[in-house]
Amino acid sequence: MPSRLVQINMKAHDDAALGRFWAEALGWGVDSEGPGVTNLEPADFAYPDPAAVCIDLIARPEPKTVKNRVHVDLATTSAAHQAELVARLRELGATLADVGQGDVPWTVMADPEGNEFCVLEPRPVHQDTGPIAAVVVDCADPREMARFWGRAIDWTLHEVTDDLAVMRSAPGVGPYLEFVRTPDTKSVWNRVHLDIAPYRGDDPAAEEARLRALGATDPGIDQSALSWRVLADPEGNEFCLLTPR
Repeated sequence: MPSRLVQINMKAHDDAALGRFWAEALGWGVDSEGPGVTNLEPADFAYPDPAAVCIDLIARPEPKTVKNRVHVDLATTSAAHQAELVARLRELGATLADVGQGDVPWTVMADPEGNEFCVLEPRPVHQDTGPIAAVVVDCADPREMARFWGRAIDWTLHEVTDDLAVMRSAPGVGPYLEFVRTPDTKSVWNRVHLDIAPYRGDDPAAEEARLRALGATDPGIDQSALSWRVLADPEGNEFCLLTPR
């Protein structure tokens, strides 16, 4: 059985502080599996529930130097809710951000460590996603990303054009996964990436081999001490294949 998207991995200078920001932003709980790791999940969440894509924050010293290629879009239910959420996020330490978006109905922001995210205007399609409307990945070729990711994970492909590919969990719950064409090219290791996991009872080695056959590659790092595997998709975006859960 193909893996599924389980979480976003985000590097942070202060994982605990940034974790508190995102927990307040999303209304989620905070936990930690060890020093330098902060885990965010909705209350009473348990894998393999597809209703949420969780967030892991990992302490790393490297500075953020470019716009992230992966970000989240937050859902709102009305214009008033959008304005209230933007105001509350600013009180928590977020700032308005300019990534060249121009005049758009959504609000582009950055968290306290500069990670970009969007607060969307109300859209009917996002009314049942939970606080995260979509996980968005910048790419050069949405069709190629749809080909790879549509086979890499067990999510359903909803739309594919030259500019956008949209996926969602097979049961039709939780956030969407979007691949959006952008002119920017990948130049550094992604500070935010996707983590996928096989289902309990599946063979991680067989799943890694399957992903490689689809076009995943080795990013060229020492993985001898890791219990998971780090791979890269056909556009070089790193992702992790976690242990089954």
